[in-house]
Amino acid sequence: MTASNPILSAVPTSPSSGIRALARFGFAAKGIVYLLMGLLALLAASGQKGGQTADKKEAVQTLQDLPGGQVLLGLVAFGLVGYIVWRFTQALLDTEDKGSGARGIGRRLGYAGSGLLYGSLAWYAAQLALNGTANSGGNGQQTFTAKVLSWPGGEWIIMALGLAIIGGGIYQIYRAYSGKFHKHVNASGLPANQQQVVYRTGQVGYTARGIVMGIIGYFFLQAGQQSRAEAVGTTDEAFDLLASMGPVVLAVVALGLMAYGLYMLVQARFPVLRV
Repeated sequence: MTASNPILSAVPTSPSSGIRALARFGFAAKGIVYLLMGLLALLAASGQKGGQTADKKEAVQTLQDLPGGQVLLGLVAFGLVGYIVWRFTQALLDTEDKGSGARGIGRRLGYAGSGLLYGSLAWYAAQLALNGTANSGGNGQQTFTAKVLSWPGGEWIIMALGLAIIGGGIYQIYRAYSGKFHKHVNASGLPANQQQVVYRTGQVGYTARGIVMGIIGYFFLQAGQQSRAEAVGTTDEAFDLLASMGPVVLAVVALGLMAYGLYMLVQARFPVLRV
């Protein structure tokens, strides 16, 4: 009789109150980042700020110009670390009861991957808070893509990654309209008269996020097909593509990302930790 693996246990583990508190800080920090990113895109759509959009790091950098900016940056950095800890807790302890089957392990790896994606942003915010300056590291996605493209079959790997990101974007939109998160909103402790508003806000937010993810995935797909790392783009380039379709298109998606940011802030206040 073999011993069970506690990491891949099918029995969900309830996280401690401390971990849940970190998760709430994490949702708040993530919400602020999306609010800023959406706001900057909205200003760009209306012709302000020189029409410049921003990715997550550039959005975080705008906090420096606010009163108490260093403190705000420190809180965002701390919150993002909390988000990373929460995601790895979901992955390792199976708090969402995904199980140890192939599908369950895939979902749990997705949680860990989601946390890793915010690692560089947390470090960037911490550097800004402590030193007032930070190295954005250039375009890390292009550097990564160029390295993978140099491998045998690298083009196929990048195209597969692009398809996976597009799939993730489609799932965000599916999540918005399948009602999957409706029951969690209803169980969140929100006043009954606010639950529908929050649910609709989440729908708009997930849709906008899915669109942006789909565009980023398309960039990776193009980079693999063309064997050209420069074809990869970040959220900033996704905004530029949307802007080329007209300021109204960019403004609608920008408002959607702001809605997603608000939804994250609601999660921080009334935890819906199954996300």
